[in-house]
Amino acid sequence: MPVMAIEPKLSHTAAMILQAINAGQVYGFSVMEMTGLPSGTVYPAMRRLERDGLIVSKWEQQAIADAEQRPLRKYYKLTRAGHGALEAVHKRYPLLEKLIPSAEVKRV
Repeated sequence: MPVMAIEPKLSHTAAMILQAINAGQVYGFSVMEMTGLPSGTVYPAMRRLERDGLIVSKWEQQAIADAEQRPLRKYYKLTRAGHGALEAVHKRYPLLEKLIPSAEVKRV
């Protein structure tokens, strides 16, 4: 019996966060700025997305933050599963790409 791909059931919030990360907004505050979502929404959603294997995070080096005289940033990127989930999200929410254009899409 063939294995059917399971389409992830993501909230609008999760879909917006995945799209924002894909568009190049790679740390929490930049995701908040891009989406307009508050920190109390973004950070818990990002923890769930990471727990579910759709994104991974990595703290930047202390020296970089020190040189820019700011707190450390935690950077996020989509996993392979996250890219697959984002493709499914684009089918479910077709306007999402227009609201938050992807970085790798070259607009003319």
